[in-house]
Amino acid sequence: MTAWSEDEGLPPEFFVAGSPSFVDFLKARSPELLPVNRNPRDRSSLELPHGTTILALTFPGGVMMAGDRRATRGNEIAYRELQKVQQAGEHSVVAFAGTVGLALDMVRLFQVELEHYEKMETVTLSLQGQARRLGAVIQANLAQALQGLAVVPLFAGFDTETGTGRIYTYDIIGVPQEARDYHADGSGSPYAQGALKKLYRRDLSEREAAAVCVQALYDAADDDSATGGPDLTRRLFPTISVVTADGYRRLPEDEIAAIVEEVVEARMERPDGPVAPLR
Repeated sequence: MTAWSEDEGLPPEFFVAGSPSFVDFLKARSPELLPVNRNPRDRSSLELPHGTTILALTFPGGVMMAGDRRATRGNEIAYRELQKVQQAGEHSVVAFAGTVGLALDMVRLFQVELEHYEKMETVTLSLQGQARRLGAVIQANLAQALQGLAVVPLFAGFDTETGTGRIYTYDIIGVPQEARDYHADGSGSPYAQGALKKLYRRDLSEREAAAVCVQALYDAADDDSATGGPDLTRRLFPTISVVTADGYRRLPEDEIAAIVEEVVEARMERPDGPVAPLR
């Protein structure tokens, strides 16, 4: 059998039915393209940008995910307009905190992984299956995470089988754990989680849920210097996405801006934010 050469076009492996996992295909064919293998080996002197606070909550008929826009590099602001919340599948969304460059590569790989599965199997992967596939992508980065290049994603989606929104969290070894009602990750997550605990209700409307997200991110920015608050001067607002039975949708910027302006105006009267009723 003669060896394959680039002049002959695509190699034979591209035309052989194999695993529906695109990650497995890259491992076998081009392992150097995996995010885990695309980072410099000497990391001792690196100051890499890190994304900070992300959160998600469920509401009747769907799930919502939000994130601030800031990334830091040491004590500097590396980015002010980072998009940490990304569409994963038709009915799912993913966000990330941690090493920005590696996280973006992992999100892109995860998106291709879902598309590849659908093309190979001619069906959409279930939400639980998507959560496990993302876990496999995270697990492949374990060695880098132990050296300080950690990525902590948050995954959510609308489960078409149960008709509900679901949220999945991860640690650095990639095991998905389902969160009930709401969850936050990143450096500002303790403060965002506290705000969510105070303001969350299971009967929130979509707009009320978005207002809770903005309040939680505002509280995170108030106490965590790495989290970016609403920037009215530059017109930079949090990213908020919704997933319902109709699929993924990013809230329009003008809608988020209106909510942010209401929150900021109310904070002029009550800087610590709204008080939850005792009931």
